[in-house]
Amino acid sequence: MGIQRRHFLQQTGGLALAALIQARPVEAAEEGFCIPHDPLEALMAGNRRFAEAWRQGKQDDGTTPRTAGADPRCFNSPRALATSQHPWATVLTCSDSRVSPSWVFDTTPGELFVIRNAGNTAFTEAIASVEYSVSVLKTPLLMVMGHSGCGAVTAAMDTNPLTPSLDRLIQPIRENINGSSDLEDAVKRNALASASTLIQRSAVLAEAKASGALKLVVGCFQLSSGVVSLIE
Repeated sequence: MGIQRRHFLQQTGGLALAALIQARPVEAAEEGFCIPHDPLEALMAGNRRFAEAWRQGKQDDGTTPRTAGADPRCFNSPRALATSQHPWATVLTCSDSRVSPSWVFDTTPGELFVIRNAGNTAFTEAIASVEYSVSVLKTPLLMVMGHSGCGAVTAAMDTNPLTPSLDRLIQPIRENINGSSDLEDAVKRNALASASTLIQRSAVLAEAKASGALKLVVGCFQLSSGVVSLIE
């Protein structure tokens, strides 16, 4: 993308020691932990920061350093993280190497509980992991996030033969996309279906959502722009 990852992180303040001093005040579940007042707004605000840096990075040849302003993020205490965790959002997304939630949402260690697999599918293992984050860690927000150019969804749309393991992997995606021939549409259908499966197959998650303890949203990450859009 015309800019090295290290340079990108330096622009967004990811490696700046000063950020530890300039971190914004937020609620704290326990001393040393960052808990935003509005998890969804915090998630989307982080993506706006990321998308702006992504946009600037595409226009930059990577040779001209820019000075980052005060880092708006909160940093969990390393001492606190060594003994426990209090993430404020759970993200089920794809294992694609370009789709890293902590990067996409401009968060720091301890803020997001992330589950990844090819095609952000609600397999039993993924459901169990989400149940843990919601019932034990008490994360109030769950996002299922697909992304543009998803290889797993592309494979599900294709008729080319796959290995037996890969074929089993994408079978749920084939069912989710319901014959769609448009990749963008198929990605959205798959993410929405995965979110629905989580609630249908887990009484724990269904109860948390019904009681208001859990907010479930579905998003799509656009690789070209860096923007995550909420979909319904």
